[in-house]
Amino acid sequence: MTDVLRYTAFATTPAGGNPAGVVLDATALSDDDMLKIAADLNYSESAFVTPAETGTGHTVRYFSPRAEVPFCGHATVATAVALAERHGTGDYLFHTRAGEVPVSVHEDAGTLRATLTSVAPHTEDVAPADLTEALAALDWPAADLDPALPPRIAYAGARHLVLGAATRERLADLAYDFDRLAALMHRLDLTTVQLVWREAEFTYHVRDPFPVGGVVEDPATGAAAAAFGAYARELGLVPDEAVLTLHQGADMGRPGELTVTLRAGDPRVRVSGTAVPIP
Repeated sequence: MTDVLRYTAFATTPAGGNPAGVVLDATALSDDDMLKIAADLNYSESAFVTPAETGTGHTVRYFSPRAEVPFCGHATVATAVALAERHGTGDYLFHTRAGEVPVSVHEDAGTLRATLTSVAPHTEDVAPADLTEALAALDWPAADLDPALPPRIAYAGARHLVLGAATRERLADLAYDFDRLAALMHRLDLTTVQLVWREAEFTYHVRDPFPVGGVVEDPATGAAAAAFGAYARELGLVPDEAVLTLHQGADMGRPGELTVTLRAGDPRVRVSGTAVPIP
């Protein structure tokens, strides 16, 4: 019998944030087993842990209900907190398909908080035809985009299309063509589309359609938060050293908060959040 834990990340109560399944001992599971567990849970992703094949740390694989993904931030935070509850706070090293991801866990006001450090990030331009198709699938007029947040594909372990909404109302109104957006995302190898509205210099509200994972929307997306941090720095929206707050999930009734930290001289992005068990 496989012991499947359930946690929610980027929230302090089970009603918020993004739920993830966590299997701390997946040594006996095949790929099909892991996919079936993820599908049965029907969370946006679940994490499966085995001892590292070489060196120290843990090998972690991530599955959505439909497929394996190279990296998942909220399941990383959930897994790190689950490990810390059993083995103590401190530093952990996760070996993922995207690369090595260091994670530190500490106690903050009685709640465990994990901070992951991304792989080296980058951004790339979006082809005009692909942007047109994305907007058509979202049913967003081009005039609803924020010109201060130019469309880009951003990567920090997984690829995300970043689109800036001109207003909070535009962000709140999300009703898209599931199959059409999924087809575009498969073609561009995207994990989510990150929709962003800038409230203040260091404060953003975000939403992440995730049809390629078999769910309409991801409630709190750590991998996309890391990619967005790289995007914001590369485009000069924030200084090289900055702390950003991303609010996500409120439009789904699952509010969560992600902290994105940028350090001068280090291209990697740090994403922090709490995680708690789901009873």
